[in-house]
Amino acid sequence: MDFRMDLIIDYMPFFLKGALYTIGVSLVGILLGTILGLLIGMGKIMRNKLLALPFILYITFFRGTPLFVQILLIHFGLIPLVLGQTNAIVAGIVALTLNAAAYIAEIFRAGIQSIDRGQMEAARSLGQTHVQAMRYVILPQAFKRMVPPLGNEFIVLLKDSSLLAVITVPELMYWGRAFQGQYYKIWEPYLTAALIYLILTLSMSYLLGRLEKRLATE
Repeated sequence: MDFRMDLIIDYMPFFLKGALYTIGVSLVGILLGTILGLLIGMGKIMRNKLLALPFILYITFFRGTPLFVQILLIHFGLIPLVLGQTNAIVAGIVALTLNAAAYIAEIFRAGIQSIDRGQMEAARSLGQTHVQAMRYVILPQAFKRMVPPLGNEFIVLLKDSSLLAVITVPELMYWGRAFQGQYYKIWEPYLTAALIYLILTLSMSYLLGRLEKRLATE
């Protein structure tokens, strides 16, 4: 096997550019997904089952269908319908956001329901509204318990962003495929991409570990 390190060095600027795109779309996806996921999670635990039904259906659909299929539906269907023409980066961010929101909604639901119901009753007895009790009493306690699964979801989203290469988002895997198509090499581009993904995920795991320890001491 003729392993061409020189080709990897020549292509490294493209890999680094792709890594920045990977980080960027993943960060935007997880941030927007967290906001949307909180709203969906709150909607799912509403006592009125009829009002909660749309949120339950949303979670069921996005958790029960492949992200790859969702990306194609959004890229070729939803975005052209809204914008008049498709846009790969917008479609990619929307797909990651909507997919992450479904999983994050369940994380929020589980975190909120893990807090003793007496906490809500105590807050209400002190004169706080339901919204105030959720904001100042329930969510701060639940957030500490949600940090590990939220971190895991970000790592999963970071890796799943590689699927965006199929709609030509210039992220890391896109350049790996471009390398392979240009030089007809397999090991060089995909091992390089795998190594960069590994560095990104290990870095995220380290930062999340530090955050968990800091929250545990507070």
